[in-house]
Amino acid sequence: MDLPYLRAHPQHLPTFLTHQRIRETPVGGGDVCRALRLTLDDGFSLFAKTWPAGTPPEDFFATEAAALRWLREAGAVPVPEVFVALDDLLALEWVEPGAASRAAAERFGRELAELHRAGAASFGADWTGFIGPLAQDNMPSAGPWGEWFAERRLRPYLKISADRRALSAADVALVERILARIDSYGGDEAPSRIHGDLWPGNVLWAADGRAWLVDPAAHGGHRETDLAQLALFGGAPHLETIISAYGEVWPLSEGWRERVALHQLHLLLVHTAAFGESYRGAARAAVDAVLGR
Repeated sequence: MDLPYLRAHPQHLPTFLTHQRIRETPVGGGDVCRALRLTLDDGFSLFAKTWPAGTPPEDFFATEAAALRWLREAGAVPVPEVFVALDDLLALEWVEPGAASRAAAERFGRELAELHRAGAASFGADWTGFIGPLAQDNMPSAGPWGEWFAERRLRPYLKISADRRALSAADVALVERILARIDSYGGDEAPSRIHGDLWPGNVLWAADGRAWLVDPAAHGGHRETDLAQLALFGGAPHLETIISAYGEVWPLSEGWRERVALHQLHLLLVHTAAFGESYRGAARAAVDAVLGR
């Protein structure tokens, strides 16, 4: 199998894998999927993801493929090309890893601003939503942003976290206070075209000197969400350079730094919902920051 054959017959890739007709090399692929580097007969490499056991959730890989294509359409930040999107397998362009240089960070900041400015027709998206292993409500909404963010991005994961006792009753009550006063935090904007799960591990610093976007939960959302998520879990390399370059292209709204914790709360509640109490401290710290405690 070479690349032209794959383009013409993407549905045949699983058969070639089953019969060991393609060289497979395991690579790191995160906490959800099994990841492989596939080398075709012509030397072309793919990055492939499969569900580790059993059947993946319906439309899981189709959703990621739709998100990647939508981000790629903007022609801003580089995004891997989708070659195969099947029920149980996703195969993408292989991107050779490189260094996170300051020059790459500057370019990334400018390109991320252009991606966001490409915009979206509404909050949410036209495809089913997932973030990590969890479903995410992408039902399109006209907004306003605050109400949409509270009901579609915070409350569902608060409930799951509470149900699995990853958060205490006191934690839940404090998040409910934030939901009740969501409009008081300001920052309303029209929907931007965002990655939606932009913690630093989903930025691939490549050998071509650019930063690529991978593993999206893309949708129409608030651009501050992407920037806030870049500061999580140790922060992206050269984060202030990224933000400064971003602001040269599209300055951020007044008070954006005070809203960082609010935007981070979405992904932190996803983590308490998906992975449990080990993320409670980070989630509670964000809640306290939002409430000024």
